[in-house]
Amino acid sequence: MSLEVDIRKRLGAFRLDVSFASDGDVVALLGASGCGKSMTLKCVAGIETPDSGRIVLNGRVLYDSEKHINLSPQKRRVGYLFQQYALFPNMTVAGNIAAGVRNGSRAEKREAVEAQLRAFRLEGKGDKRPRELSGGEQQRVALARILANRPEALLLDEPFAALDGYLKWQLELELADTLRAFGGNVVYVSHSRDEVYRLCDTVCVLTEGRSSPKCRMRELFSSPGTVSAALLSGCKNISRAERLGARALRCEDWGVTLRMGCDVPEDAGAAGIRAHYLTIAPQDGENVIPCGVERVIDDVFSTVVMLSTPGGRAGRSLLRMELSKEAWAAQGNPRSLLIRVAPDDVMALRGGVGHD
Repeated sequence: MSLEVDIRKRLGAFRLDVSFASDGDVVALLGASGCGKSMTLKCVAGIETPDSGRIVLNGRVLYDSEKHINLSPQKRRVGYLFQQYALFPNMTVAGNIAAGVRNGSRAEKREAVEAQLRAFRLEGKGDKRPRELSGGEQQRVALARILANRPEALLLDEPFAALDGYLKWQLELELADTLRAFGGNVVYVSHSRDEVYRLCDTVCVLTEGRSSPKCRMRELFSSPGTVSAALLSGCKNISRAERLGARALRCEDWGVTLRMGCDVPEDAGAAGIRAHYLTIAPQDGENVIPCGVERVIDDVFSTVVMLSTPGGRAGRSLLRMELSKEAWAAQGNPRSLLIRVAPDDVMALRGGVGHD
C-alpha cells in the first residue's frame, strides 16, 4: 500500500506546495486554519485539480500534469469523509450505504449493505433517515458508505469538528478501531495535535500552504524542528534566538543564554521550551532564569504561572510555566522565582518569530 503526493496549486495570492508519501500508515496533515489541508485532500480525491505535480496510489497514477493524466473521482478508489458527512437526506441509512456499492448484482449489493450495517453497529437503523440519527450514528453511516466501495485510500477531513467533547471521545475510540482494520492508506486532516497524536502514525505539518518533511508522530513533540511545528505541537514558550557556538542559544526575547543538550543547527533562529519542562530552581546555575511572577492562573488540573524575564518587554515575552496545584501551593505565593530548564529540554528551531 502506498500513496505519493507531490502537488502545487495557486489560488489567488495563496500557493499550495505539498509533498508527502505514505506506506500504509495513518498520515496526519496538521496545520492552522487556511493552511491548505482540506485543499490537499480535495486534490487527492479529484474534486480539485492541481496546477502541477503528481499523485500516485498503489502504483496507479491518479494525476500527472506532465503526462496529462487526471482520473475522475469515481475512478480513483479514494474514500473522502467530509466534515459534515454529506449524507443524502432523503435516502434511508441503507440507501446511503448502497450508494457506495459500485459493483455487483442486486443481491450482492444488499449483502454488502447488511455487512456494513453490522460492522458499524447500525442494525435496526437501515430504514431511518439521516435526520433521525445522532451525530455519531451519522458519522458511522458516512464511513460505512465509503468503505462499502472498498477504497484503496481513506481521506478524513476534521471528522470530529461538528461534535461535542463527550461524543467526540467516544467516536475517536471507534474510529481508531476502524482505521486499524482498514489496512489501506489514510490521510487525516486536523488542527488538533492531541487528536492526531492518538490516531495517527506520522505527521506532515503545513504552514501557509507549504509542507514540512513527514516525521513520526513522537518526533513532532520531541524535535519539532521549526517554529510553526513547535507551535502546532503545543509549545507555549518561543523566543527569537541566535546560535552561540555548537551548544548554546542566546534567547533575545528572554534576555538569557541557554545551553543545549545537542548541537545547535546552523540555521536555528528561535528557541522553544515547553511549559511543563520549566522547574523551580533552588539557586542560580546553568540554564537558570531569574523571573518575576506576573500572573497566576488556576487551571482545572494545574496552576499556570506567567513569568517576566530579564530581557522581556512588558507583556510581550512572558514565560509560561505549568505546575501541579500542590507544587505551586508549596511556594507560598512568591513575587519572584528562579526557573530552570534542562539543556535536553531546550529546542532549537528554524524559522522566524512574529512580533507586532
